[in-house]
Amino acid sequence: MPPTFPPLYAILDVPRTNGPASRIIETLVDAGVTLIQIRDKQASARAVYEAANRLVLQFASRSVRIIVNDRPDIAAMVGAGGVHVGQEDLPVAEARKLVGPDRWVGVSTHNIEQFRLAILTSADYIAIGPIFPTATKANPDPIVGIDFLRQVRSLTRKPLVAIGGITIQSAESVFRAGADSLAVVGDLLQAPDPAQRAGEYLAIAKRCCS
Repeated sequence: MPPTFPPLYAILDVPRTNGPASRIIETLVDAGVTLIQIRDKQASARAVYEAANRLVLQFASRSVRIIVNDRPDIAAMVGAGGVHVGQEDLPVAEARKLVGPDRWVGVSTHNIEQFRLAILTSADYIAIGPIFPTATKANPDPIVGIDFLRQVRSLTRKPLVAIGGITIQSAESVFRAGADSLAVVGDLLQAPDPAQRAGEYLAIAKRCCS
């Protein structure tokens, strides 16, 4: 793991993208984004495999880590940079068996019990959310808020990724509450210029965290 966790975690929710995933990723990588998750909960396993494999091959020479959502088996098969699992997916320990020690395993948490359990696992980072109301999930978990992020920051040295409804307007407050990284979906993909928006997030991170 790098000494500094990437401050911007772009989540490419494939059904919500306007245009080919490869083109969007290239735009974000050119803007300085180094951590991108591919998420498509509507696609078949084969479609996820083919898309992930294509993207990993395409960006193998770039300084970007591609994370596959939900599917550690597919992440391992395509040589992705890691996998992100939720509370209803495989446990971190089982995901780790599939992807090995060199790929990242991230896990979502939505309350203090889940967070305390996540600390005890081999997860490379812990996602916390939703911080704010979000429209990117059909059945979102209850909002945890910034205060929860402040509360759990002192419990672990693992990188904390804040997710859920984060915008450029709220980014600084989330960083200052203890987040190492912001996972952003809608505010990136729906921006008129995703590359410019990514640059704005990275500038805020530099101001807050350097």
